[in-house]
Amino acid sequence: MAELWSKAWPILVAIVFFGIIIMVHECGHFLTAKLFKVKVHKFALGMGPRLLKWGKGETEYSLRLFPIGGYCMMEGEDGDSEDPRAFGNKKPWQRMIILAAGAAMNLLLGLIVVCVMLSISTDGVISRQIVAFTQDSGSYQAGLREGDLITKINGKPVFSANDIGYLMARESDGEYEFVVKRDGEKLKISDIKLPVTTAEDGNIEIHYNFYVGEAKKTFGNVVEGSFRQSASLVQMTYLSLFDLVTGRFHLSDMSGPIGIAGTIADVAENTQPDPETGRYDFTMLLTILALITINIGLMNLLPLPALDGGRLLFLLINWVSPKKIPAKYEGWVHAAGFAVLMLLMLVISFGDIMKLIKGA
Repeated sequence: MAELWSKAWPILVAIVFFGIIIMVHECGHFLTAKLFKVKVHKFALGMGPRLLKWGKGETEYSLRLFPIGGYCMMEGEDGDSEDPRAFGNKKPWQRMIILAAGAAMNLLLGLIVVCVMLSISTDGVISRQIVAFTQDSGSYQAGLREGDLITKINGKPVFSANDIGYLMARESDGEYEFVVKRDGEKLKISDIKLPVTTAEDGNIEIHYNFYVGEAKKTFGNVVEGSFRQSASLVQMTYLSLFDLVTGRFHLSDMSGPIGIAGTIADVAENTQPDPETGRYDFTMLLTILALITINIGLMNLLPLPALDGGRLLFLLINWVSPKKIPAKYEGWVHAAGFAVLMLLMLVISFGDIMKLIKGA
């Protein structure tokens, strides 16, 4: 029984993670819809066959089999309706809030998770300030000094220490341009070079020759660090998307629900108590949760059909244009977009399954 539980609980953690993210997103739509008195017909967590159903009022609540999505079905959302409580009959700014609320709740969840992660961590808050160099450091020879606060790397802002590693890993040649703050002044330091090697699996390994500091936790720097690390995750998401579009990454490098669930399960399985204190370190699990929910929030805001961002785009066009796009045509576009997204998810999921088979 113990062996069965040891294999099952990491999978349950992945399901719970997806459930939390989906619930928070759909609750954003649901609560703002109720706030503006929009009639909500169905509120579902999960997709596919219905497992549970409850609710006696105008809204049917349900839990469905596959924890990969959810929906909040409102009156007049994808068609015309004469009901004064229909989504389409509300003011444009109210509809925009309802559409954006799901993504906003995901971003808020990410911020809260990062704040919890920093609060419970036994480590201090990692800063962006250089405190030491390795012997014969090329960074020091290029002009960096102890006390420098790193604000940009190759033109991209450094919100937290997480950005330092990520932004430097994006450059395979190991050459960088830093902007640092020194004695109240901003300095641009070019031609900073770090040793780069290629691992057996083909991944690039960067060997750092400087160290950043760690500050003792206070209420102030935990709150500031939460916002900064959340901003880092936002930047990481958009840069990753840019790298995918520009060909730096390929579709095979992406992971869908199966791959993400596998990663969560692996991290959960490897989360063991400290042999001396017996305390678990959930930092990596919480980091993954924050990264996923922020990713989902930002991706939903992309102006693509079937996504909240696509609906926002249509709403904005109809708001400013004298000739409105009929609701049925918008519905067709979103339906087609949903079909394409499902096809893309199937392709990515197939890739996830093949990776699992090869790694078995």
